[in-house]
Amino acid sequence: MKYLKVIAFTHKQIELKELGRLVLCQENLTEKLHEVKARFGVDEIFYLATCNRVEFVMSTSQIVDKAFAHQFLETVGMSLCAHSTSTFVEAAAIYEGQEAMNHLLRTSCSLESLIVGEKEILAQLRKAYEDCREAGLTGDCLRVVMNCVVKTAKEVYTHTNISKNPISVVSLAYRKLKDLKLCSNARVLIIGAGETNRNISKYLQKHKFSNFSVFNRTLSKAQQLATDLGGEAFELDELKNYNKGFDAIITCTSAVEPIITAEIYTSLLNGETDKKTIVDLAIPNDTAPEVLERFDVNFIEVHSLNEIAKKNLQERYQELVHAEAIIEQNIAEFLVMLKQRKIELAMRQVPEKIKEIRNNAVNTVFAEEVQSLDKESREILEKVINYMEKKYISVPMIMAKDILINNN
Repeated sequence: MKYLKVIAFTHKQIELKELGRLVLCQENLTEKLHEVKARFGVDEIFYLATCNRVEFVMSTSQIVDKAFAHQFLETVGMSLCAHSTSTFVEAAAIYEGQEAMNHLLRTSCSLESLIVGEKEILAQLRKAYEDCREAGLTGDCLRVVMNCVVKTAKEVYTHTNISKNPISVVSLAYRKLKDLKLCSNARVLIIGAGETNRNISKYLQKHKFSNFSVFNRTLSKAQQLATDLGGEAFELDELKNYNKGFDAIITCTSAVEPIITAEIYTSLLNGETDKKTIVDLAIPNDTAPEVLERFDVNFIEVHSLNEIAKKNLQERYQELVHAEAIIEQNIAEFLVMLKQRKIELAMRQVPEKIKEIRNNAVNTVFAEEVQSLDKESREILEKVINYMEKKYISVPMIMAKDILINNN
């Protein structure tokens, strides 16, 4: 576990609007991570970006400190000036070993989230890991870490009331949207077909909204969400040509530059002059600042949900105690598992060596004696040898595990 390191930029130290500047472009994300992996001698790495955090989780023997983080940010290509890089690094939280594990478990259980008790973070964490695993960026170390992360989160959500009457960024955003009293046949443009927009779409559909147009870079994903909603699907590039008007925009993409520029917003209005609504849950925002400066808009964003989030934390304080106890227990079990695994890896050649001894005994040392036995005697001998072989493999393993665990 000593090689587990995390560089975390979160809403606790950094304004959400600023946090968006650290989000990496998805198009060449894998390439960038492979580059920093090679340059900094990192064995395994995955990258997590949500509406309130950007984190790099890695397994490496390298010293990960502020100096490392500074070089890391410069290399990963966030296009930050020297001053901004230094500012972000100073605000970064760096975890190592058991502290890193504790941080990941707390994150997966939503204890570190803007909205304590929301379950989206576990799915986001798993997807971030899976994407990097499929890209060949992770290995066995982060695999066993993630197994514990998922197990712990499920236990917390099952055995505490931390997610009872669940509250999330999505649900809070919908509440604010609902307060605006849009009619159910309001024309809703959904930009982005990721998990956040799928979730808020479910709220809209549940409350009888039915007029949807979905835009996404990958048309097939837009079509899938549009089919679920009974709406139309378009490629993202078609947004600038859309001329059917709208009443509300729901947007959440991984773009690092604004999707809704003043020019595109003007085009989308198609001459209409009434006040529109934008729900922008992207970090960084998909809506250009000029849109809010030039047009009268009901604007709902993650940053505006902070006060509700603070109240939510107070209401769930007692559940934090129960969740932290589960985390502590899982870390203790994980440490025992690591010790057992250490023994297994150290002794993985034992079965092969025992098989070599067996084959040498039967085919060389006692070959003549074995051949002189009748068929029935050889079968009995074979059963005895097989039995002894299994015991000579399993008994040392069990004894070694017990010795290591009891002595530590």
